[in-house]
Amino acid sequence: MTTDLGQFALYCAILLACAPLLGGYMYRVYSGQRVLLSPVFKPVEKVIYRICGIDAQASQHWSRYAVTLLAFNAAGWVLLFAILRLQHLLPWNPAGLAPMSSDLAFNTAVSFVTNTNWQAYGGETSLSYFSQMVGLTMQNFVSASTGMAVAVAVIRGFAGRKVRDLGNFHVDMTRGVLYILLPLSIIAAIFLMSQGVPQNLNSYVDATTLEGTKQVLAQGPAASQIAIKQLGTNGGGFFNVNSSHPYENPTALSNLLQMVYILLIPAAFCFLFGKMVNDKRQGIAIFAVMAVLFVGGFAATYSAEKAGNALLTNSSKIIADPGNMEGKETRFGILNSTLWATATTAASNGSVNAMHDSLTPLGGMVTMLNMQLGEIVYGGVGAGFYGMLLFVVLTVFIAGLMVGRTPEYLGKKIEAREIKLAVLAILTMPIGILVFGALSATVPVAMTAVQDAGPHGLSEILYAYSSATGNNGSAFAGFGAGMPFHTTLQGIAMLLGRYGFIIPILAIAGSLGTKNVVPVSGGTFPTHGPLFVTLLIAVILIVGGLTFFPALALGPIAEHFAMLAGIAY
Repeated sequence: MTTDLGQFALYCAILLACAPLLGGYMYRVYSGQRVLLSPVFKPVEKVIYRICGIDAQASQHWSRYAVTLLAFNAAGWVLLFAILRLQHLLPWNPAGLAPMSSDLAFNTAVSFVTNTNWQAYGGETSLSYFSQMVGLTMQNFVSASTGMAVAVAVIRGFAGRKVRDLGNFHVDMTRGVLYILLPLSIIAAIFLMSQGVPQNLNSYVDATTLEGTKQVLAQGPAASQIAIKQLGTNGGGFFNVNSSHPYENPTALSNLLQMVYILLIPAAFCFLFGKMVNDKRQGIAIFAVMAVLFVGGFAATYSAEKAGNALLTNSSKIIADPGNMEGKETRFGILNSTLWATATTAASNGSVNAMHDSLTPLGGMVTMLNMQLGEIVYGGVGAGFYGMLLFVVLTVFIAGLMVGRTPEYLGKKIEAREIKLAVLAILTMPIGILVFGALSATVPVAMTAVQDAGPHGLSEILYAYSSATGNNGSAFAGFGAGMPFHTTLQGIAMLLGRYGFIIPILAIAGSLGTKNVVPVSGGTFPTHGPLFVTLLIAVILIVGGLTFFPALALGPIAEHFAMLAGIAY
């Protein structure tokens, strides 16, 4: 127990030490200041703008910013869909893999373009090296940079005074890739290769196991994709079992690095925000909210997994209860498995080093709730932060009602337009999860994907659509998502969860950017102190509880009480 807490403290300390430094660096990058890498990437940046015909000085209104983003993402989807459908004709396919079916290619292309990286296929048995490198890894970079660009544009709107424009999408995205994602990914890839992660174009290797059976060991450019999948909160594994695969996550050090990378940029955005609005206390307050929710989620998951299933322990006459180790790697244990599970669902990452289908009912419920709240703790790169700002807008509106004056945030009045847009964005989660999940639970062909009966089967459905709508990508391993019904419906849920947030929050930022700053007065509600932090946490939990508690009560909560009563599913 003491060792586990020490490991958790070490993880938090590394994250807390690195996030402010990265946040300050990101501030200089997005504000166009000179940084250490400018001599290397500034010429490259200029060449990209020249080739693409981009005017780096031109700023865009929020609607133009959104249209440019949508057009760029649509082009990326078309390219990736074509690569997946034509991979049998493209190079670097030593295993001779066939093209993806049209419905699965649609789902996969949507998944990687929206930064979801849901995988209804086995990586090493379905995709060529060309598809992995040119298709998926490229989208890992640009989809992550898209979320970061939106968050920076939104912050400009919140911080600006009488500004009509939010920046230039092409410039923001290019700088995010060149100065932030690429160098950090190179560092991680080199480190992962030193730990034993493959990075090659070799053919698959035939091996003989200790039992004398034959096994095919997949090779390929894994380290480069794993680095950006964690840093960009993408999560799509090179191998089917993701980061529980010894090639993808071979050592305790590789496990620690990947967990830090999952939350590094999302946490850094809090400090970037503080610098951009010229008030570090605002960023620290949001970081504190995320930290409280993250630690609470981890504590609940760890406690549930450490307790395990008392019925199984008693029936097997185990004296020292090891907790619930089903579906976990013995080399990582309960602490690193539950910490990863909490981090990957708090962020829109989706990678796993243990099978979430094997979590205890309450442990699985926490991972689901993390996604259902909008994955704002700390959320995806950029996406988590602008998702949190939606709850901030809602919280200051409620606080304004409580004190009887027009709500304000950063000196900007929050009015009916902003509240309507915030509520519209927040409604995308229950639509994608509850409406689409209910449809999946009532259509007979959809139900064939559910592995287990009873409340655990409902949890599989809830988790799948929470993951898709929340742009997470992790899965309850027992859910068969490869059938056309789910690949299509989940593709729609991913689009809803991504752009149903992006467009309203850009509109809110555009509206706030044009407003004057109201001077601070005695009636101004401070948004950087403990009272605001507490109120924001309460609003997040109440909105999530009111929306999803009935479904959770029928799923993991019912399964927990059934487990205590000796009923298994």
